[in-house]
Amino acid sequence: MKKIICKKEYDTENAELLKKHTEGVFGEPEGYEESLYQTSAGTYFLYVNGGENSPYPKEDIKRLSKDKAEEWLAKH
Repeated sequence: MKKIICKKEYDTENAELLKKHTEGVFGEPEGYEESLYQTSAGTYFLYVNGGENSPYPKEDIKRLSKDKAEEWLAKH
């Protein structure tokens, strides 16, 4: 997935996947997936996707600061 945020492109195909976290089972309305990526420039983003009743009912990319990325890694 690609998304432009503040004139910067975030692309799951061209970034390094650091860790993936899954809640529930694929196809469950409450299930979701969060994947942390790092670009070659060192920026972080979270790819999210889930069922209709999950926190992420639509596929999306959210940029993260280094501190937030480290918090996410420690939590998952």
